[in-house]
Amino acid sequence: MAESESGADKSEEPTEKRLRESREKGQLARSKELSTVAVTLGGIGALLITGKGLALTLMSIMQSNFALSREALLAPDAMGMLLAGSGLAALKAILPLLVALALASIIGPVSLGGWLFSAKAMAPKVSRMNPAAGLKRMFSAKALVELLKALGKFLVVLAVALAVLAAYQDDLVSIAKQPLDRAILHSAEIIGWCALWMACGLILIAAVDVPFQLWDNKQKLMMTKQEVRDEYKDTEGKPEVKSRIRQVQRELANRRMMQAVPEADVVITNPTHFAVALKYDAEKGAAPVVLAKGGDFTALKIREIANEHKVMVLESPALARAVYYSTEIDREIPAGLYLAVAQVLAYVYQLRQYQAGKGRRPDPLGKLPIPPDLRRDE
Repeated sequence: MAESESGADKSEEPTEKRLRESREKGQLARSKELSTVAVTLGGIGALLITGKGLALTLMSIMQSNFALSREALLAPDAMGMLLAGSGLAALKAILPLLVALALASIIGPVSLGGWLFSAKAMAPKVSRMNPAAGLKRMFSAKALVELLKALGKFLVVLAVALAVLAAYQDDLVSIAKQPLDRAILHSAEIIGWCALWMACGLILIAAVDVPFQLWDNKQKLMMTKQEVRDEYKDTEGKPEVKSRIRQVQRELANRRMMQAVPEADVVITNPTHFAVALKYDAEKGAAPVVLAKGGDFTALKIREIANEHKVMVLESPALARAVYYSTEIDREIPAGLYLAVAQVLAYVYQLRQYQAGKGRRPDPLGKLPIPPDLRRDE
């Protein structure tokens, strides 16, 4: 189990925030051995595919450069033109190999940890220039692991090389008896296959190094219980800050709620403890909607705004409590209160007609039908 600098055990898995920050800093699992294998195999594979054509092109360039005419030797600018032509021909012949090496150098690192461009990882660090820190890294456990890997690579490549040379012994001897052009092609083929087998030996080193790098990177990112708690506090915020945020959110919600009170059709009160503002719009919904509700001081404020904007205020303690406890703001009232609220809205409509001189005074509201499951007593 890993330990932090303070000596505490790093027993907790890294959080998403820790993983994200480590990626931003360029701290990913990378395997030099995997990159080496990818570049080596990519280059050798391209050499085996294009090696014959490359050998023929280079041999043709050499033959043409050694078979110059007298006129070319005497011409002042002939050598420059000849050099440029030979260089262009050689570049065209070697270009597929260069492309394969470039792709392999990208695929190798990206295959473990993914693509990453981090400015923080590229920034210079003073700690890397500290001689004491350098000596500490030289004699660390990681340096010992790297030394063992280098020794392992040497032994593996040596063993594979000896085996390959023994297998191709007869072919190597036969090259001396072949014509020059055939010997060159045969040598290129032998070199390509020998290099391929030796590169395959590096796969064993990479197969051990990749799991080790993944494990080592995870150990570096492991966290102590205190680090997890501190990160949670930083992420969620301090209790007093969260309390202040909730308070501001409530104030904003109350402000928006109060702005909607003038649009209500009626405000039903307790009469002092609760107040609910209702609006019915047949075009937008099938049931009345609660625009605002509140108790005590908020209820008083709702009544004051309603009186200022000439919104009808009615006292119905049972209905006010039922709506207050059963319905959230900007939500339709439950079906059980349809009939009671419909009677209230009808009374408000008749009373407005009477106040406008267009009808008789409505009878006072009686006991409203409120289902037992929605009734709330003081």
